[in-house]
Amino acid sequence: MYETESSRGGELNEAYSLLPALYLALSSIWFVSACCWTFVTWRNRHFQSNNLQWTIASVPLIKTTQLVLSFLFWYSCFYFQICSLWMSFGVYITGILFQTASFVSFLLISHGYCIMCEHLSVQEQRITAALGCLFYLTLVGYRASVPYFTVLLLLNYIISFYVIFQHISQNLLALQEQLSVIEDDDIRAMHDAVYSKYIMFKKFQVAMQLVAVAETVLYINMDDAPNTFWVRLLAREWAQFCIFLYIGWTFRSQELARGFSVVPIVKSKGVTPVPPIYSIEMDAAAFRDFSCKEWHIGVPSSISYDESSKDCVLVLVQQPRSHRQASHPRG
Repeated sequence: MYETESSRGGELNEAYSLLPALYLALSSIWFVSACCWTFVTWRNRHFQSNNLQWTIASVPLIKTTQLVLSFLFWYSCFYFQICSLWMSFGVYITGILFQTASFVSFLLISHGYCIMCEHLSVQEQRITAALGCLFYLTLVGYRASVPYFTVLLLLNYIISFYVIFQHISQNLLALQEQLSVIEDDDIRAMHDAVYSKYIMFKKFQVAMQLVAVAETVLYINMDDAPNTFWVRLLAREWAQFCIFLYIGWTFRSQELARGFSVVPIVKSKGVTPVPPIYSIEMDAAAFRDFSCKEWHIGVPSSISYDESSKDCVLVLVQQPRSHRQASHPRG
């Protein structure tokens, strides 16, 4: 931990004198960002299912905690000559938690959580939990300078980025197929919703490429010279903030295109034909007398849904299984 190394010999290097003010400014920026994110998510909670947004909210909160602890540590060191080991340990743990929570959020987005499906499958949940635990443990070993953990951390990064980019590519291919079906059948009602998801994943793909480059540069440049420490710290923290600002703006809670939230509970397994995305709307009274088997899935419209509303508008999506049976009739 750089905190204890910098104070070796009972005196602090004057090159670290800018750190209290720098950490205070950075913690203020992240705190304002966390408050804005929470307010926007709560304000637009009626427009979409925002479980993903609430999950991502933990990232700026953990980062704010880390920066506040860093400020308190360096401030007490310079002005009270008390360098708390426990506060330094808190900075160490929150830093690892921040990186772990970040990559878990990246994995959830790449799987299409709340975008392509409402919930992850059991297998996806296990893979995400396993990668998160391994990432946390390897970071602990790496920060503690345990032998061979540098290699383990590198392998963990490679596996995590491979899983993320693979699922992003799969979701982009699926959305391209849906867009081709919509354009062939001239279904303009769902085009904006599917295209919005496609643009989100394309932007997220660019953001993850930036994250991969930033992480590579961070671990290659391991120079711990005190005179340039605050410059490297500012560059690293500013890069992290800009990347998360870009991702947060892309996946913020907002009023999205009509039909954006009409997604399956869990993504289907294997390669299946893209089902038609036709949809019609009717009120609750008409839905009670509706008996067509091919259009039996009824969900509340996210646009017109209101808990206090008595006449809830229903969106009906054609059943994919009936479409496959119609396309391949038995002899």
